[in-house]
Amino acid sequence: MKKVLILCTGNSCRSIMAEGLINEYFKGKIKAYSAGSNPSGKVNENAKKVLVEKDAWSDEYHSKTVDEVLKYAPFDLVVTVCDNAKESCPTFPGAKKIIHVGFEDPDGKDFSKFVKTANEIKKRLFPILEKLFYKNN
Repeated sequence: MKKVLILCTGNSCRSIMAEGLINEYFKGKIKAYSAGSNPSGKVNENAKKVLVEKDAWSDEYHSKTVDEVLKYAPFDLVVTVCDNAKESCPTFPGAKKIIHVGFEDPDGKDFSKFVKTANEIKKRLFPILEKLFYKNN
């Protein structure tokens, strides 16, 4: 099973949604983890609501530091989903690849923006995962 780490700043919206969506869509093929460079300590309620509606929520999801997820290393892929995390991305020994796929931060906006971000994650990130891990392998 491939392991992917999704990084953003607060680990409350984008990275949590990506973690849940990847784990649901690629169940049994990819295990996603998420963390924040400066975690907020909580999951945004609208991010949780999106994941619940898409049957992708797990009570194990919570805002966490990079140090908390290093026990799952090495990662096959590290993805930064915000520019700040891209700039402050630590090095990950053993990570086979690090990429940036930025998404608009829905924090502080209405629920429709969270739905839009979740749809963008599926539209833009999922094909990259499929190409990296499953095409021509």
